[in-house]
Amino acid sequence: QVRLVESGGGLVRPGGSLRLSCIASGSIISINAMGWYRQAPGKQRELVARIGGGLSPYIKDSVKGRFTISSDNAKNTVYLQIDSLKPEDTAVYYCNANIRQLGLLVNLDYWGQGTQVTVST
Repeated sequence: QVRLVESGGGLVRPGGSLRLSCIASGSIISINAMGWYRQAPGKQRELVARIGGGLSPYIKDSVKGRFTISSDNAKNTVYLQIDSLKPEDTAVYYCNANIRQLGLLVNLDYWGQGTQVTVST
């Protein structure tokens, strides 16, 4: 079994910062890539940042300069630093990882349960 657990969400004022963390655990052979998606009320889930997979880190254009993705491969952890938060950043943020699990011959995508980020006065 593989599990992704996010943390770091919360209620912040506009202009504030948050650092989201996602830890992958379980029977992991390797992690190809990890990323962050978000889903605002009434909207589709969207990719905001991704790291790994042999590619340069990806940041959604509309959040470039405010969102930073990083990872600690030794800890199977990915982070999302969010600065200068805006009300439109309000969403549930989900961690996603493409993982090779023990006993399987292919990589599968796994999701965390999500962490709520609310930006409001």
